[in-house]
Amino acid sequence: MSSTSTRETLRRARADTERQIAALTGDLAAVIDASRASNADDEHDPEGATIGFERAQVSALLDSARRRLADLDDALRRCEEGTYGACERCGRPIPAERLDLLPSTRTCVACAARRRPPA
Repeated sequence: MSSTSTRETLRRARADTERQIAALTGDLAAVIDASRASNADDEHDPEGATIGFERAQVSALLDSARRRLADLDDALRRCEEGTYGACERCGRPIPAERLDLLPSTRTCVACAARRRPPA
């Protein structure tokens, strides 16, 4: 992938992530508003998930999207610096297939595998 198409891919992913953050922010506000408007005992609601659970779930998704946005911003910075595609641990090139699947990745497969705890 050329550096121009890499940047464009990262910019598209960033724009998608920004849209997701906006939607999740709206969802979280709606859940918070619903909890204020309701005096129902949501801990014992036979209809399903509690408002607290929904709030935690949307908050977790929002946190994940914000981390993804920061990772994409970092990948764009690395593109500008000319270090995109190099493993930040060992300096070897990250395979193009890995970058295609995980465009904001910072490590090669070998270094990523070493970070994982044993099964």
